[in-house]
Amino acid sequence: MSPAKTVSLDELAMKHLADPEVKAAYDEMANEFAVAQALVAARSEAKLSQKDVAERMKTSQSAVARMESGRQSVSTGSIQKYATAVGRPITIEIQPLPGVDKAAVSA
Repeated sequence: MSPAKTVSLDELAMKHLADPEVKAAYDEMANEFAVAQALVAARSEAKLSQKDVAERMKTSQSAVARMESGRQSVSTGSIQKYATAVGRPITIEIQPLPGVDKAAVSA
């Protein structure tokens, strides 16, 4: 039996995102993934575990894990509680969509 080939996460993502249906579903959840990535980065920078954040938020570790998964939308209230728990401020920025005509948006 030959050893299994190790595949990097980037290689796996490229393979699956080549499928138009998978890419469309992924793009549809891009905002959730961005929020999840920001939450995990803030917790890591604060050197806290999910359990630590959960205790500070007065919730369960599994609730924090769900917030960080990117598989569901997280309310702004929950994001604020999370930010407070990790000792970070939150900022919200609305950016123009790439390739969108500004004149069409203002009409």
